[in-house]
Amino acid sequence: MEIFIDELKINYVEKGEGEPVLMLHGWGSSTVPFNNIINLLSAKYRVVAVDFPGCGQSDTMKNPWTVDDYCDFVLKFCEKLGLDNPILMGHSHGGRVIMKLVGEKMLDPKKVVFFDCAGLIPKKSFKKKMRIATFKFIKRVLTLPVIKKFSGKALERARNHFGSSDYKSAPEVLRKTMVNVVNTDLRHLLPEFNCPTLLIWGENDTDTPLRDAKIIESLIKDSGLCVIKGAGHFSFLDNAVQTNAILKSFMKIG
Repeated sequence: MEIFIDELKINYVEKGEGEPVLMLHGWGSSTVPFNNIINLLSAKYRVVAVDFPGCGQSDTMKNPWTVDDYCDFVLKFCEKLGLDNPILMGHSHGGRVIMKLVGEKMLDPKKVVFFDCAGLIPKKSFKKKMRIATFKFIKRVLTLPVIKKFSGKALERARNHFGSSDYKSAPEVLRKTMVNVVNTDLRHLLPEFNCPTLLIWGENDTDTPLRDAKIIESLIKDSGLCVIKGAGHFSFLDNAVQTNAILKSFMKIG
C-alpha cells in the first residue's frame, strides 16, 4: 500500500482489525523484518508498519532529517491513516523515534515495545575517538577552498575508510541524516514514559549493546527487559519463537 506525505510516496503494510499497533523499523531496514510479528499480532490488532523515507519502497527525502523530522512524519502518517494513539513498537532507530514521540507527549500509547532500541549515545573508546578525530581533520583539510575542487575522490575514499557500513552504503542525504540522529541522546525523556514498556534485546547485540537496555529499563518506571540468549541486533528474527511467546503474553493474545 502507499500514500503521499509531503510529496513523498510512502510504502506501508496493514493487516488485521482492532486496536491499532504501529511498527517502526530500524536504520536502513524496512517493514519486511516485521512480517512474522505482523502476522502474529493481526489476529487481535490492526497492525500497520511503514517504510521510513529513504528505506524500503518509500521515496527518499530531499534534505537531511533530524529525530524531530521523523516524529513529524510519524504524526502525519498516523493522521492520514486514522491511527489514534496506537500501541508503538520500534526496532533500533524506530525505537529512537518512539522515545521522542512518547517522552515529549506527542503520542500517548497504551503500551510500547522496544526491540534492540537506539537513542542513547554510548561512551566512545579511545580508539574510536581517535578515528573520528582523524576523519574530521582530513575532511577539514580536503574541504579548504584552495583544495576542495580537486579533492572529491579523496574525500569519498576517506568516508569509505572511516565510516560505518551503514554510513558508507547510504546516499549523501541519508549520511547527513544519520549523523543528525546518532548524535541525539534521548535518555532524559525516558522518565516521562507512563505506559507499560517491554524491552526485547539480543544478548550479543553489538549495535545497541545490552548495557543500553539496562539503562533504559532503569529510567522507565513501568518497564521490563527480556533478553534473548545468543541473539544479536535483530533479536526478534534470531529467535522468533521466543519473541512471539513474549509478545503474546504482553499483548494478551490467547
